[in-house]
Amino acid sequence: MNKRPMTDNSWTGSCPLPLNPQDKIITLAHGEGGLLTRQLIEDVILPGLGKAAISSQDDAAVIDLPQNRIHFSTDSYVVTPLFFPGGDIGSLAINGTVNDLLVSGADPQWLTLSLIIEEGFSVKVLSDILSSISRAAQQAEIKIVTGDTKVVPRGAADGLYINTTGVGVPFSSLQLDPHKLQPGDQLIVTGSIGRHGIAILSAREELGFEPPPQSDCQSLREPVNKLLLAGVSIRAMRDATRGGLATVLHEWAALSGKSLTIDEEKLPVEKQTQSVCELLGLDPFFSACEGTMLLAVAKEEADIAVQALRESDVSKEATIIGEVQVRKSAPVTIRRILGIEQPIDEPIGSQFPRIC
Repeated sequence: MNKRPMTDNSWTGSCPLPLNPQDKIITLAHGEGGLLTRQLIEDVILPGLGKAAISSQDDAAVIDLPQNRIHFSTDSYVVTPLFFPGGDIGSLAINGTVNDLLVSGADPQWLTLSLIIEEGFSVKVLSDILSSISRAAQQAEIKIVTGDTKVVPRGAADGLYINTTGVGVPFSSLQLDPHKLQPGDQLIVTGSIGRHGIAILSAREELGFEPPPQSDCQSLREPVNKLLLAGVSIRAMRDATRGGLATVLHEWAALSGKSLTIDEEKLPVEKQTQSVCELLGLDPFFSACEGTMLLAVAKEEADIAVQALRESDVSKEATIIGEVQVRKSAPVTIRRILGIEQPIDEPIGSQFPRIC
């Protein structure tokens, strides 16, 4: 049996036409480049994005670069469920890409947005997600400059997939390089770890916790701005997404050739996250975050960094959790509350499939 083709259309340039009120769901015709495609773009997508989007009559965005060097990052979002406590696939797509740019040392400026929509998807739900995208983009101070829409047959996608590519301009005062971590550097985390992974798992499996665990899906722009204003010299930054804090520590240990040691009693973990992990036999150390980052700074600047971070609601729980040491037998270790120091293994896979 022949499969129906995937259809698409760029939304950077279209003519305004009213969307038929009877169209309550997305059909394949909405992706075939004709009347319904133009209606979807002009009456649902662009209005839904509002001030976060720059509309153009061309097939490509034209942007003026303030300097020759740029950072750019791309990601695809396939999270299930589409809505979860603390966020949704729309806010996740914006914040995920914005944060990747920020922790690479760049000021996020522009974003592409591509939607892969399954036939039969609710127009109302799509509008809600677009509104969330708009709010997140405006809060993160990034503009959506171009994008694309595809509609695939029923069963070919899980409702909605989103792809984004972000472009940022380097912060002149940041020279991030985990290769240059030095013994004595302090490791700082900006908030409670593991929240996003636990929130997604609880929502997907309908575990029924009350109140439901909340994701930390949020932009890290304000915390980074606070650090820049304070003049902190940052060695490295990374948002602890898939694989959680443990993955970031192992990556830095491998790049720097140093060992990284964490103090268990200093590690911020929400009581609910800890309780759910204990109940399910999981470890928050390996659970994803979506608005929490790890940074390394020189020891003499650690207190200044923590004070600056705590000026933002996003990072008000910032705390020093460990330090960089000369290489030992284990690349990453944790000092337990009873004083025992144990190695932390690098995760082979994820405890939580499809968390972003």
